[in-house]
Amino acid sequence: MGKGLTYDSGGLSLKPSEHMVTMKADKSGGAAVMAIFKAAAILELPYEIHAIVGATENMIGGDAYKPDDVLVAKNGKTIEVRNTDAEGRLVLADCLCYAQELKPDLLIDMATLTGACVVALGEYTTGIMGHSSELKHAMQKAASKSGELSGTLPFNKYLKKLLKSSVADMSNISSSRYGGAITAGLFLDNFIEEENKEKWLHLDIAGPAYIEKSWGYNQCGASGAGVRMNLYWMLEENKQ
Repeated sequence: MGKGLTYDSGGLSLKPSEHMVTMKADKSGGAAVMAIFKAAAILELPYEIHAIVGATENMIGGDAYKPDDVLVAKNGKTIEVRNTDAEGRLVLADCLCYAQELKPDLLIDMATLTGACVVALGEYTTGIMGHSSELKHAMQKAASKSGELSGTLPFNKYLKKLLKSSVADMSNISSSRYGGAITAGLFLDNFIEEENKEKWLHLDIAGPAYIEKSWGYNQCGASGAGVRMNLYWMLEENKQ
């Protein structure tokens, strides 16, 4: 499942112009999902795979959502919008709710979700989050074999309080600037049903998905971050 923001201006919480330049790449999660779907078919992997892409854009307009709006997610939970530029997690929330209706054995989401993940791990590294140590380790091992860089970020139960809202079940942004990648993952965790907690991984590909200078064997621009690591992970699972 992938975040597919075809363009992210920040909405009414408008980004500075220099930060909008690469925002065509905010669909990298969705593009990666489609690439994995195609490659899995070519490789004839023996899995039933569902590809879900939350495709939209975050732009100013008469119907644009606003700071102070309260949105109702697909599962009925309410979200106070404190910043319209934290839009990807709102899209993924409904995608996660829909994905779980399909009764998946495993649930992986990929998103260029937070600049905070880039601060934490650097431009070239995917942040892996989730509840299952075994699943996180398997994905990190597959990433290493595939040539992609990854690092795990730990969920911290004490950070959950930073998402509290006085008018809704939660806010779409943390009340602190620190641990932003983790609090974004914890926001998504609100939409994972209890029986699926150990089946879910969140991959924040904000760092490696689109780079303005070449690195390693990647040319500048879109790198296809997440594609290889997921395919290697599925190939390893098939061996077991």
